[in-house]
Amino acid sequence: MIHFSGIAKQHGPQVLFRDASFQILPGSRCGLVGPNGAGKTSIFRLIMGEEEFDAGEITKARNVVCGYFSQDVGAMSGRSALAEVMSASEAVTKLGLEIQEMEIAMGEPLEEDEMSNLLARYGNVQAEFEHRGGYDLESRAQIILTGLGIGPENYNHPVETFSGGWKMRIALAKILSINPDVLLLDEPTNHLDVESIIWLEEWLQNSYTGALLMTSHDREFMNRVVTRIVEVANRTITTYGGNYDFYLREREIRREQLLASHRRQQEMLSKEEDFIARFAARASHASQVQSRIKKIDKIERIEIPPEQRNIKFDFAEPPRSGDDVVKLDALGKVWPLPDGGVKSVFGGITGTIRRTEKIAVVGVNGAGKSTFLKVLAGQADPSTGSLNLGANVYPGYFSQHAMDILQPQKTVLETVQDAMPQAHLGTLRNLCAAFLFQGDDIYKRIEKLSGGEKSRVVLATMLVQPLNLLILDEPTNHLDIQSRETLLNALQNFSGTVVLVSHDRHFLRCLVNRVLEIDHGQMRIYNGSYEYYLEKSGREHCAA
Repeated sequence: MIHFSGIAKQHGPQVLFRDASFQILPGSRCGLVGPNGAGKTSIFRLIMGEEEFDAGEITKARNVVCGYFSQDVGAMSGRSALAEVMSASEAVTKLGLEIQEMEIAMGEPLEEDEMSNLLARYGNVQAEFEHRGGYDLESRAQIILTGLGIGPENYNHPVETFSGGWKMRIALAKILSINPDVLLLDEPTNHLDVESIIWLEEWLQNSYTGALLMTSHDREFMNRVVTRIVEVANRTITTYGGNYDFYLREREIRREQLLASHRRQQEMLSKEEDFIARFAARASHASQVQSRIKKIDKIERIEIPPEQRNIKFDFAEPPRSGDDVVKLDALGKVWPLPDGGVKSVFGGITGTIRRTEKIAVVGVNGAGKSTFLKVLAGQADPSTGSLNLGANVYPGYFSQHAMDILQPQKTVLETVQDAMPQAHLGTLRNLCAAFLFQGDDIYKRIEKLSGGEKSRVVLATMLVQPLNLLILDEPTNHLDIQSRETLLNALQNFSGTVVLVSHDRHFLRCLVNRVLEIDHGQMRIYNGSYEYYLEKSGREHCAA
């Protein structure tokens, strides 16, 4: 369907690919992985013709339609949400109009040859219209919007009234609705809650029949959707048959095999070079020496690619709090409405958060999870009831808005140094490296960082402070898989208490030992792991 053959691509002095090849086959499900800056986005852009390659060849099957979802959604205005989604299918709409025009023409008297040509054209256009889902375009757009969390009551809302995160969902719905032959998705789960992620999984598995190439920082999503991994790293492209977990295991096996081959080759070369050095001056061995020189000159040397470093940082032990960290008594929160009424977010919450617990707050989108964390962190006052912190409790709160308090002109190193003013430079560098700021990256100014990089800076500065209650609202947003593993490892080893909201199911499975579910304003408490919650709540079929 799409074939990359011997592709070379360079950005300035940086070589992305050298003689790289791979193919996207009909119906295949491929996950695109690799370190930041390796060239994953360039793969998408090369397929779409938005970038040029320096050498090689990219071939596409005739009439292949590609749909590309990127994090740059562009401007949206002047339409309702539903109309915006349907606008992506302009070509399908034109086919429908063409069918109508041809049906009118068929009712007119025509020469036999003209009628024959018209009928042939009509059959081709009708087949293409049906293939593109023209007959159910509007209903399909509605199903996709609803699945992504924008229900019928919001179909006709002006698209400019939606926030940036909701516009991303509309942009994703546009790409899905055109039913392309090849679907290119760059981080489709960003800004989606668990319910929408699960819907997207099922849609890709059961409703979409074309080929898929995608990147995702959601490990579990990758495992459930893809059956093939395309790795972009070390100036080449390598494919693995299997999901993401298989790729991690297979990559390690291949690396061990490469190391063994490299070791054997080095031993052989060492013996040959030793023979050449010993007998180079002896005329009696001249022919043998020359033969061995030619032999080793022809050998293709095995190169060991640099290993991606996973740096761990030993965080200081937080001060010990009392056993009862937070006591909640009939806690409730309402928000005022423009008409003078109020909207109840949650109410009647009574319970105790205990020391060392790792708690997930879950619930459907809009249930009040973030509001609950704000009240817990003292960022919002409760409307009813009370909340009392226990003895020696020092809370820290992370939200997506926490990035706004960073000072734009400061560097990463200066920002971390502010949080650890007594630390040595080596300690600061290790902390930065643990959150994937290595080498000159520590001198980047905050204003130049991406959203994910800013998140890592805030989390790094939080985890080195003497805090023993971490309240985290979507800490994994914008973080790549390696960054999420770094944060997961830090929180697993954190001896204080953690209360968090996250849509990353792998993260929750590996960390949580208690779950609080907000449902229709009430809270249910599950004293067990995330798996225990799924089983007891009857939601295991949604995340299985």
